[in-house]
Amino acid sequence: MNLFDLSGKAVIVTGGLGLIGRALNAMGHGADITDRASLEKLRDAVIARFGHIDGLVNNAAIDDKFDPANAAHESKFENYPVERFRRSIDANVTGTFLACQVLGTPMAQQKKGSIINVASTYGLVAPDQKLYIKPDGTQAFFKGPAYPTGKHAVIGLTKFLAAYWGGAGVRVNTLCPGGVENSQDAWFQENYAKRTPLGHMAAPTDYAGAVVFLCSDASGYMTGSSLVVDGGWTAW
Repeated sequence: MNLFDLSGKAVIVTGGLGLIGRALNAMGHGADITDRASLEKLRDAVIARFGHIDGLVNNAAIDDKFDPANAAHESKFENYPVERFRRSIDANVTGTFLACQVLGTPMAQQKKGSIINVASTYGLVAPDQKLYIKPDGTQAFFKGPAYPTGKHAVIGLTKFLAAYWGGAGVRVNTLCPGGVENSQDAWFQENYAKRTPLGHMAAPTDYAGAVVFLCSDASGYMTGSSLVVDGGWTAW
């Protein structure tokens, strides 16, 4: 069990106030992942306190939020605003790139570390738009193109960095979580449950074990891979 021990290791979790991040976070520090200077301040603060950085969990991301009155129209691909697409890619892809660059470089310099880029099942497969059909048959919302595109890109970046930093002792893997229960409408949770072999959405704590595994020596020979924890979503 010592393989899973993270004692003495300093692991940075971006998006620490999000659904998954709250289940992992310990010490808070404000940072903007799209701003290099902000990430440099975070890096310096962690090194000043702990002397090293041993892991990075790139969990920060944004997802589409629409006014319910316009959601069905605006979220359709044909109407999807390019400004929204750019904003999502900037946060979910460029932000992950910058965090890896600024916070991963010290790990490469010390010849050891683990980076976990959080993607999604929608980084592996296309969204199932039927999830968003209400009981009356109307489409409440369409899952837009930005989030899946960005999460596919995160997996590509993971593979690049795994190959690039392999010789420096830095492992880089992707965690692909399924949907997390967050007080969604009952009809949506029911649609999701029917689409998932385990029959329910994830709790935020369902991913903590996977993150510990990927950060720890238990996954010491694992890099460039995607660990899928989705209740079986992508199994059928």
